[in-house]
Amino acid sequence: MDDHAAIKLIPVSFTEIQGWAQDDHAAAFGALRRSCRKRPTSNQACQDVLELGETVDRETARRFFETHYVPHRVEAEEPGLVTGYYEPEVMRSRARDDAFQVPVYKRPDDLVQVTPDELRAFYNASFSVGRRKGDELVPYYTRAEIDNGALSGKGLELLYLDDPVELFFMQIQGSGRVRFPDGSWTRIGYAGKNGHSYTSIGKLLAERGEKPPGGLTMEGLKGWLRADPARGKALMHANKSYIFFHELPDTEQGDGPVGAQGVALTPGRSLAVDAIYHKLGTPVFVSAPQAPTPDGKPFRRLMIAQDVGSAIRGQERGDIFWGSGTEAGAIAGVTKTQARFYVLLPKP
Repeated sequence: MDDHAAIKLIPVSFTEIQGWAQDDHAAAFGALRRSCRKRPTSNQACQDVLELGETVDRETARRFFETHYVPHRVEAEEPGLVTGYYEPEVMRSRARDDAFQVPVYKRPDDLVQVTPDELRAFYNASFSVGRRKGDELVPYYTRAEIDNGALSGKGLELLYLDDPVELFFMQIQGSGRVRFPDGSWTRIGYAGKNGHSYTSIGKLLAERGEKPPGGLTMEGLKGWLRADPARGKALMHANKSYIFFHELPDTEQGDGPVGAQGVALTPGRSLAVDAIYHKLGTPVFVSAPQAPTPDGKPFRRLMIAQDVGSAIRGQERGDIFWGSGTEAGAIAGVTKTQARFYVLLPKP
């Protein structure tokens, strides 16, 4: 747990956690190993993770967690909530042409980070990012200003795509696996945001009493936005937040999208959390039996806090990374359910 926010944790035993014994602890161990490689001396548990090596069976992994950690139930005033996110796979072009007109921008040089980006959920409504205007630091351009050309001609175009709706949702996910017309591909990841508050367009539609034909799911919202481009553009501009990307280096291309901790995310085992409450790299057992899963079994899994998000705010609030591609997106788009968190803290 981090020191900059109070959180109520109640020690419990592993036997009190429903689903603990049935989980695949080796899968969580593999995700934890990635975090420990990033910060190998953060605690004794991490040092022992690396000493155990690459191949650990389920029983060994379970004994490791039970030996090195003490589970704590999160006691929050609001019921816990988990949603889902994924890595979209989309067609792109490196050059602008008749088919690909929508730019994907790199992080601008004039973007000034005012508060820690890792805590962007906490500072979501604050002045967290600015730009220099003479001797003054002013708010960065909004989504509408950027869409209307505020960054044009500055050499920031990383790629181009053919659909502004796909860019909008890729920005919400924070990463993308990009395929080019010649069959080659690359990964792009989060490089920064413009500092404006994230606003849920689904929530806005609900407040207006509007419901897309496909419901307030990701696919339903995409359909609503595309049905009337002018109306869709206006709604997207209501979310002033804008994400910038960078292309992952060749050494990181094959491992998966990279989260806020700087490690590749593991499908079904990486969790985005509010870093004001939870230190990245912390194991968190998530009990969300109503969450959709590929095998239809209740979601009760040990996960590793490895990412953050502007909309992920609260002691018992998480975002489950489901993986890459269409199937992962289908699950992520309908994941929204109550959850119980058990945080595993290292023994002294």
